[in-house]
Amino acid sequence: MSDVDLLEREEEEPRPRRSRGRVMVLTLVPVVAFAVLLASGLGRDPRELPSELISDRAPTFALPELGGQGDISGPTEGQVFVVNFWASWCLECHAEHDALVAAWERYRERGVVFVGVVFEDGEGTALQYASEKEGDWPLVMDPGSRTAIAYGVFGVPETFVIGPDGTIAAKTIGEVTYSWLTEEIDRALRTEVSA
Repeated sequence: MSDVDLLEREEEEPRPRRSRGRVMVLTLVPVVAFAVLLASGLGRDPRELPSELISDRAPTFALPELGGQGDISGPTEGQVFVVNFWASWCLECHAEHDALVAAWERYRERGVVFVGVVFEDGEGTALQYASEKEGDWPLVMDPGSRTAIAYGVFGVPETFVIGPDGTIAAKTIGEVTYSWLTEEIDRALRTEVSA
């Protein structure tokens, strides 16, 4: 048999065809699996992520007040603290500011202490932001982000409510709402009364 005969014979023999269905399945399975994986996380609210710090002792701090007027320390036992990490460049921080003002006005006479911690922002831009906004609770700088790291802050805004026993009672990630603040502060104050 010559080489030509062998080539003609090979061309005549049917080659095994890959089934189109098999190729489609092999292509679609990873795509569908990826879509399911992606969709399973899209409906979740990142603010509902549990914090490992809840019920742990809150990290203490002594931070320079914005504008250099002294140091602010906290949290102190016996008082409810609201610690809000923010920055002038943060759009959600701008959006949540009115809720913080309203909660501050409601609870300041009840001894609740609010502290705004500047997160990765310059003092000049933070001062400008503070001068344009309402609210007179203490605002502090966080040199080296040491306090933010101690609280496990990933970004801003993040807000913590610290109970009178010095433990973290609640945390929210993202824009804080007035209803969340009042619910968590009231819960912390009830803890104080029942303790």
